[in-house]
Amino acid sequence: MTLITTSAALAETCKSLARADYLTVDTEFMRESTFWPKLCLVQIAGPDDAVAVDPLADGIDLAPLLELLMDTSLIKVMHAARQDMEIFFHMTGDLPRPLFDTQVAAMVCGFGDQVGYEALVAKTTGARLDKSSRFTDWAQRPLSDAQLQYALGDVTHLRPAYETLRARVDEKGRSDWIEQEIALLCDPAIYRVEPAEAWRRLKPKRNEARYLAVLQAVAAWREHEAMTRDLPRNRVVRDETILQIAARPPTDAAALVRVRGLSRGFSNGRLGNGLLEAVAAGMALPPEQAPTAPQKPDLPSGIGPLTDLLKVLLKQRCEEHQVAQRLVANVSDL
Repeated sequence: MTLITTSAALAETCKSLARADYLTVDTEFMRESTFWPKLCLVQIAGPDDAVAVDPLADGIDLAPLLELLMDTSLIKVMHAARQDMEIFFHMTGDLPRPLFDTQVAAMVCGFGDQVGYEALVAKTTGARLDKSSRFTDWAQRPLSDAQLQYALGDVTHLRPAYETLRARVDEKGRSDWIEQEIALLCDPAIYRVEPAEAWRRLKPKRNEARYLAVLQAVAAWREHEAMTRDLPRNRVVRDETILQIAARPPTDAAALVRVRGLSRGFSNGRLGNGLLEAVAAGMALPPEQAPTAPQKPDLPSGIGPLTDLLKVLLKQRCEEHQVAQRLVANVSDL
């Protein structure tokens, strides 16, 4: 097994990998105490070799690796690629393309909805993965041989799984199906953080203009704070506290003190002032400019039995054609 810790070794390795037709790629990262994912390891393999790159190594220049990932002549193969793609987008402002996501491909080959990597490898190659290092703290150094072996398994077993799935997709003539799904994963818009849209994560139940205006303003303020300070959102202000503030907006520090869920001293500091400014901005927004919460469609009464019948028919047809139900329709569609 090879762990790359120097710029020279990485540059030489990337030159070799660039000659491949495809690369299998995975990452290990930590995110429990940060807003942005902290990249701790990048595993990458061509048809004949596999390496792990240590992005935490002192002085290492990742430019050759990122250039390799952005090489449009190479297919990048990942499993459940969204989080990996998010990391690379945050690092570069761009996305590795072209992409082949084996989880997406498995959905059109009879493996069901969102099959996990371990199950996919077992079904396509017969291999049984050692998951003893699953809960590793990947930011800790040094990494043991067992941990590196586990990490590299995420790209070495992906090679035969990819080749099997690629052949099945081509045989079934379903390349267009997976390309539509993969195009969504390659859309930069889904990885951009838009503070003005952060309120949607809170799934508000009310659709009152002032409530939603305050909710939007406070959620945007929290998003900006979390991004700037690289903290999880709930370390700044918890979701339920934001919903409480939107329902009963505090207008001064005295009122802010009475809000449940805020730490002592919050109201008199910079954060308290910023939150109150956000509340004031939301309350000052004209009602016609307030956001609108998604509403459930007004369906005819008695539609439940018909929906249940459609669910049964959908399941039957999807099993017959070996395609995941979520690629065809969801409950809202029905």
